[in-house]
Amino acid sequence: MNKIPYGRQYIDKLDSLIVNNSLKENLITTGKYVKRFEKKLSNFFKVKNVITCNSGTAALHLAFLAADLKKNDVVVMPAVNFISAFNMCRQIGAKIYLADIDRRTGQMTPDLLLDCIKVNKIKKVKMILTMYMGGYPENVFKFYKIKKKFNCLLVEDACHALGSEYRYNKKLIKVGSCKHSDISTFSLHPLKPITTGEGGLVTTNNDQLARKIKNLRSHGIIRNPKLQWHYNIDQLGYNYRLSDINSALGISQLKKIKPFLIHRKKIYDYYKLKLNSFKNIINFPDYNSKNNPSYHLVLINIDFKKIKKKKDLFLKYLNNKNIICQFHYIPIYKFSLYKDKKINLNGSEEYYASTISIPIYHTLNTQKQNIVIKTIKNFFKDLK
Repeated sequence: MNKIPYGRQYIDKLDSLIVNNSLKENLITTGKYVKRFEKKLSNFFKVKNVITCNSGTAALHLAFLAADLKKNDVVVMPAVNFISAFNMCRQIGAKIYLADIDRRTGQMTPDLLLDCIKVNKIKKVKMILTMYMGGYPENVFKFYKIKKKFNCLLVEDACHALGSEYRYNKKLIKVGSCKHSDISTFSLHPLKPITTGEGGLVTTNNDQLARKIKNLRSHGIIRNPKLQWHYNIDQLGYNYRLSDINSALGISQLKKIKPFLIHRKKIYDYYKLKLNSFKNIINFPDYNSKNNPSYHLVLINIDFKKIKKKKDLFLKYLNNKNIICQFHYIPIYKFSLYKDKKINLNGSEEYYASTISIPIYHTLNTQKQNIVIKTIKNFFKDLK
C-alpha cells in the first residue's frame, strides 16, 4: 500500500497552464502576476493591503520589523507554535514570554494570556502574537479587547487559517481582514489550504505598515517614482520577494479555495462520525461552532494515560501501516534553543502528550480515509 501522508498539495492542469504562461512573460519576478495575486487576495480578505513574500517565516519577520519591534521589547506568544515566530523575535532580540495553551485546542486563550502577563509581572507589552492551531479561529475579538487594554500591537500568525472565518456581530469575518488585529501573516507552503510552492503574505489595513513591509521585502529600496534609477535606502532590508511564477500558481489555487475548504470539512466530519465509537479514548477539540475554520489540520486528543501507552507507540504503529501522522507542535520551551528551562506549563504538557494530527488533504478519498480510521481503531482493539 502506498503511504498516506498527513497532508499534501493538489495541483491540476489549470495550475500547470498558468504557471507555464507566466514563464513566457518578460518579467518573471516583480511583474504583473505578483500585482494580480495581491489584488485578488485583497478582494478575498476584504483588506486594504496585501504584501506577498517568499515564505510564512518571511511574512512574520516583515511584520515584526514593520511594527518596529526592537531589542528587549516584550512579546507574548503561545508556548506551542511552529518555531518561526519565536526565531524571528529572537533574531530581533525581543523579550519573549510564552503563554500556556488550552490542552485540547492547542491555542492560547485570553485568560491564559492574561495569566502570563500577571505571573511575569509584565508592565509594558509591545506585541501580542496569536496563532489559530489547525485553522480554527478562536477568541479573536477577546484578544482584540486585550490589545486595546494594553495599548499594544496584535499580530495574527494565521499560517493555518487561510480561508478561516470567525463570527462577530452576527457576521462572518475572514481571518486576514485585520478587522480586529494590526497585522495578519500567512504561509503558502504546499501543506496549506492553497499553495504557491513556497510563499507567504502579510495583510494590514495600516498604510504606513504596508509601505514599510513593501520596502523591507526588497532590500529597503525606496525608488524615485519619476527617476526609477535613483533610489535611497534608509533601513536594512531583505530579498523576501515572491516571484511571478509562484504568484501565477497562487492565482490559480485561490480560484479553488472554496471547494478545497468544503472537501476538508467533509473529511473532518467523516473522521468525527466514524471515530465516535472510541470517544472514551479519542476526543476532538471543542471549537466555536459559529466560526468557519479552514480545517488545515485534523487534531485528535487521545487519552494515552487511560490506555497506559505512549504517543510515540501510536505514531510508530500507524507509520508501520504506511499512515503518516504528525504532531503540531513540540512546546517551544523544550528545545535547546530556549534558555529558561524552569518553565513548565500544564496545558502545553497535556497537549503535547495527547494530541495527534491525522491525514487531511484534497485527494484523500473515502477509501483511503477508511483505511486510516480502521487502522486507528485496530490499534485500540489490539490493546484489549
